[in-house]
This record gives sequence, C-alpha cells and structure tokens, in this order.
Amino acid sequence: MSPAGLPPADLAWVRGLVHAETAVVLDASKEYLVLSRLAPLARRRGLPDVAAYVAAVRAGPAQGRWDLVEAMTTNETSWFRDVDPFTHLERVTLPALAAARPPGAALRVWSAACSTGQEPYSVAMLLVDAPALAGRRVEVLASDVDRTALGRTRDGSYSALEVARGLPPALRDRHLERCGDRWRVRERVRSLVRCAEVNLARPLPALGTFDVVLCRNVLIYLDAATRRRVLAGVHDLLAPDGLLVLGAAETTLGVSGSWARVEGGRAALFRPLPGAGARDPGAAVPAPRGRTGRAGGPTTGGPARAARGGGVS
Repeated sequence: MSPAGLPPADLAWVRGLVHAETAVVLDASKEYLVLSRLAPLARRRGLPDVAAYVAAVRAGPAQGRWDLVEAMTTNETSWFRDVDPFTHLERVTLPALAAARPPGAALRVWSAACSTGQEPYSVAMLLVDAPALAGRRVEVLASDVDRTALGRTRDGSYSALEVARGLPPALRDRHLERCGDRWRVRERVRSLVRCAEVNLARPLPALGTFDVVLCRNVLIYLDAATRRRVLAGVHDLLAPDGLLVLGAAETTLGVSGSWARVEGGRAALFRPLPGAGARDPGAAVPAPRGRTGRAGGPTTGGPARAARGGGVS
C-alpha cells in the first residue's frame, strides 16, 4: 500500500460492496480507480485521505455506502453513441415495427442504464422525426440505478461540451433550446421520456412489454450469473419481434442461447428466440445480495445499469 493508498482489507471491502450492490466486478488492480473516485468524497467530508473515508463509511449509515457505490460507477455516455445502432433503428427497426403494430398501439423503448440521458433522448429524437410513427403514441423508459444521473435525465439540461459530444448541429437546433450557457431538450422530446430507478443487479420489476431495449456497455462489467439473469429478464419483457441493442463489444454468445444475431453493421443487435426467457439456463441464479429497498429489485452510456452505461473502467 502506498502512503495515500488503501489497506488491502479496505480495498477488498469496497470491491465487495460494489459487487453486492451492482454486480459490477471491480478488479483488485483497480486501486488507483478507487482512490481517484473516492478522493472527492473524502475531501467533501473533511477527511485526510481515502482510507479515512472508507473507514468512516464502514462505520456509518447505509446511505453513505450508497454514495460510495455511485462514485464507483461511470456515467460515460454521448448522443447517438456508436451511430450504427441508431442508423438501424431509424432505417430498419422503427419502420418495421410501425408497420407491424395496429395504429392505436404504443411503441415502447427501454434505455436501461441510461446514465445522464443522452441515449434515451437520442432515441426520442428518432421517434419524433420518424415519418412512419407520425400520429402514433411512443414512449421511452429511461432507467438507471444512480439517482443523481437520473435526476439529470429528468431535467434534460446539458453543458455546451456535453451537447457537442455526438449531437449534430441540425438536431441540436431542432430538439434543444438555449437556457443561458446550457442547452435543454425541448418539451416535445422530453415528454416522451419517463424516468425510473432500476437496478439491473436485482430482479427486474414489472415494466410492461417493450419493442426495443437498449442495454449497452453494461453486461461486460457484470459477473456471469448476472449477465445471464439480465438477458433472461429482458427476453421476458421484449416483444417477440422486438430488438435488443447491446454495446459494440457485447454479445449474447456464450451467455444465453435465447437470442439470434441481427445484421446491423457494427451494431450488436439481437432478436429474442421463442420459448426461452426465464427458462433460460442461468436465469434462476439468485441476484447478488446487498442493500435492499431500491426499485427494480446498475452503464452511462452506459454502464445504467447494474452499472450505468460505461460501467466501471
């Protein structure tokens, strides 16, 4: 341990807490990440270093532990991240779903691990602009385990730097409005997005049926049992002709046999195979034990997430 480092027992406790609450696997080599993420919390409490902060958290109330967990997850996200999934949604999936649904049926999308909201609002912009969806009711559920990030999603307000990350000027000017030195998503897009606190490390709540589920840059940070259980839960919530969108580095292969890959360029797109879902092997593996009382039982962009989109990196 370096002078400013953590005793091995404290590092192991932090890793165990993060895993218990989010199913995120934090490698023992990530001490540097723990120190950098927790140092601001130590300073905020007037403590001399991270070791003193962890000791205080271990001896303190449960809320302090959740603050630590939130600090250890990453809110990495951007508008239309990776592009290809959104291109496929715009050109293929949304028109096909609109043609397959009765005129009065709502089209529902779930952005799991939505981080600070750029992903669900990117989807909402596509829904607003899609000619095939004109006059149809559309809904976007934006969920995350991080209450602070979810609050930012509800507000829909972003700095100029955040807006510049992936949002074309034409879409910015059409769907956002200037509010002082910030930009805010316009009401017609914000009104499509509903926010909910959902922890992917817990059994999924009753969310209804979705036509599209985006669960991107999350699974790669979870343990194997939780990956299987999340995929089984999403399978049960997805319409038979619906689409699952994972991160570019993620796959269902070797995790669940309940999905078929869909051609979509570099996008990781999957259709549910019939007769699987909760009966998929691995779906019955219990969720990690940890703090109770959170809706949903996580990447920002991710992790959001047992972790939110982006997870821990």
